Amino acid sequence: MSRKLKIRDLTLRDGQQSLFATRMKQENIDKLLPLYRDAKFYIMEVWGGAVPDSVMRYLGESPWDRLRACSKEMKGISLLSALSRGRNLFGYVPYPDYVLEGFYKEAIKNGLNVMRIFDALNDIDNIRESIRLINELGGISDAAVCYTVDPKEEPKAPAKKKGFFARLFGGNDEPAAPEKIFTDDYFVSKAVEMERIGAKMITLKDMAGLVNPSRIFTLMPKLKQALKVDVDFHTHCTPGYGLAAVLTAIIKGVDIVDTNIWWFGGGSAAPAIELVWIFCQKLGIEVDVNMDAVAKIRTELKDARKALADFDLNKDKWPNDFDEFYSKMPKDIDAEFDRAITAATNNDEAALLDACHKIEAYFGFPKPNELVKNAEVPGGMYSNMVANLRALKAGDVLDEAMALIPKVRRDAGLVPLVTPTSQIVGSQAVAVALDRRKGVADYTNKNNQFISLVKGEYGHTPVAVDPAFRAQITGSPEEKPYDVNSYRKPANPTLPEYGNVNLATNDEEELLLALLPAVATGFLKNKRKAEFEANQAAAPKVEAPKAEEAPKSPAKPAETFTGPVLRAPMGGTVLEIKVKPGDKVNSNDVVLIYEAMKMENDLSSDISGTVKRVLVNENDVIGTDQALIEFE
Repeated sequence: MSRKLKIRDLTLRDGQQSLFATRMKQENIDKLLPLYRDAKFYIMEVWGGAVPDSVMRYLGESPWDRLRACSKEMKGISLLSALSRGRNLFGYVPYPDYVLEGFYKEAIKNGLNVMRIFDALNDIDNIRESIRLINELGGISDAAVCYTVDPKEEPKAPAKKKGFFARLFGGNDEPAAPEKIFTDDYFVSKAVEMERIGAKMITLKDMAGLVNPSRIFTLMPKLKQALKVDVDFHTHCTPGYGLAAVLTAIIKGVDIVDTNIWWFGGGSAAPAIELVWIFCQKLGIEVDVNMDAVAKIRTELKDARKALADFDLNKDKWPNDFDEFYSKMPKDIDAEFDRAITAATNNDEAALLDACHKIEAYFGFPKPNELVKNAEVPGGMYSNMVANLRALKAGDVLDEAMALIPKVRRDAGLVPLVTPTSQIVGSQAVAVALDRRKGVADYTNKNNQFISLVKGEYGHTPVAVDPAFRAQITGSPEEKPYDVNSYRKPANPTLPEYGNVNLATNDEEELLLALLPAVATGFLKNKRKAEFEANQAAAPKVEAPKAEEAPKSPAKPAETFTGPVLRAPMGGTVLEIKVKPGDKVNSNDVVLIYEAMKMENDLSSDISGTVKRVLVNENDVIGTDQALIEFE
């Protein structure tokens, strides 16, 4: 019997997150699900990651409804999986155990089978409880080791001439090269520990697509030898390694690979299953999927992608149609598949990459993204940065922010870039870029989560943070872990304007409020408003007494100021105002909290004085450099 390769389809979660900023509507997913029944993927990833946040924030949809719809259609056909950030779940801060248990219990009740659990710092303590809970609640725990690379070395100064004693004793005046942290043994040891504490599957999670083929050639056999459970390989094509690395992983014995279906594959997403299938045909490996059904999904996905044009990073350069170009594939491209297999088998990386890039070019997939490759960022992080900066009308900051990501990452303890650290580091890189444009010191503006990361509240970073830098960011050189006793469950207020109902009306909604309070508050208010208006419309009409005319809102003050003005360093949404007219403010006092790039940010005043006017209200959307507070 030929070897079978299992497939985890990412199209409905990671595929749309990486390419289209997670904007796929439920109505488009509903059209696809019946076709997925016939495809019979081993696993379908449909939930978690950015889905709970994005469907509420941008689409006004319930994450629970999305999971239930997928479960109803796929039950007994494919395992459904979600991506969880361990202690951070699907949010951006650490949560206590009772929040984890509530979410996992509700997710499994609503049809989830596999929970892929990772920690952005590869801190085993941060995933231990999630593995235990998923197993106990009847799910399948899939623990992910986050792949990353050591920082690039700084450009070397000209070599010094060896001193007398160095020449005499064979020494060298050059400083020793920094120790490599992210070795094969580092990743294998993390995987072995995950299996030991109960993981039923292990994923090598290469969220930035940085695993080059030569690295997977040595690493995959070591993982297979060290582990008893199935090994899954997850990567992205952004820097140009993805297809070649997946082929190498298949040749070196991986059990499961993550793919997308054609129109949602390649670029900053995982490789397309169609190209993987061609390789497996030549290798004599059976892809354990109904490819005829995949072809039907592919046809429907074309329309789904058209609906996402506003968020499509490659809307003017789609891949070529697979069916057409595969049927007329010339002999020289067919030969590139054979050349790639030979090169992967012999660990000839240069020839392998050349062959795979020619294959991808023929089928019309994007070229390797050198900017992303050099900055070492995940595809989803890149697409979300683009989408958010466009929304903030600050797209011209992108290149500067991308170039600053390696610096911010090193300063923060060499963290791997995967949600939430990718969002934290990306948002902070934007803030530093804006600091530099204004001629102020780096880290003048800091997002709250970056402060927590450097403080130690997210766990132990792979490399210790410099105490002097920690003092600069947090006010203390001491590392301080997250205190679960400091977590405060968000309030569930009564809404008198909508008939005195609570903001959250059931356990599911309370969990959303606990997880993403700012986003869930807006989503649930809109939901309560719609319910209230629907009830009012259905109620018998009664002649109401004529209401007094409501006072008109005062006009916004014209931008003529007599005193100093504090302006927004970055566009976003005002969450909380901490001062009022007449308050005395010292320089560095926090006066306002706003959300930008999905991060909460404290805005400290650079002005000492008395507040004359607060020029914005809570929930206002503000622009970069907008006037916020005027001082006497």
